[in-house]
Amino acid sequence: MSHIVILSASIRDGRMSHRVAQHLHRHITSRAAHTADLIDLAELDFPLFHERLKFMTAPAPEVVAFAERIRNADGVIIVSPEYNASFPASLKNVIDLLTDEWKRKPVALVPVSGGAFGGAQVTLQLLTTLWKIRAWVMTGAMQVPTVKAAFDEQGVAAEAEAWAKRCDALLAELEWAMEATRRMRG
Repeated sequence: MSHIVILSASIRDGRMSHRVAQHLHRHITSRAAHTADLIDLAELDFPLFHERLKFMTAPAPEVVAFAERIRNADGVIIVSPEYNASFPASLKNVIDLLTDEWKRKPVALVPVSGGAFGGAQVTLQLLTTLWKIRAWVMTGAMQVPTVKAAFDEQGVAAEAEAWAKRCDALLAELEWAMEATRRMRG
């Protein structure tokens, strides 16, 4: 059984990308093949980190717990809104916090936008950052355009069957990478 972390990156009031993270969490946990952990950066409310975790002399327990959650995941799905053609500072903060935890970690991207292009620009920004730290980013992000029309406040999809297929396609790519990683480490 694979364990997947869903990282909900937005901390803004009125955020809509969290709806997608909620939907993915329900979708994944409804499958017998996976467990899922939804990490909401808004709930963690981390300060701006001045150093990477491995160089901190006395890291806060919640920071150590966050790193452990990422480390224990077989794969990570990052749900990120597109802010000014990039991703939120809250996400950059936690990506830069960790080093070894991201190395060769299978990561799937779910860029979210209020407009019609579904976060295409944030995908490029995240690819650059994640490749630099040697995360294994899956091909074919699950782009979510016009999020307000696609998901309600509880993360229920307006077109449930269509979004289930898209989630399954994303999971298939991530599953392949998680299995390949297990075999290589085996």
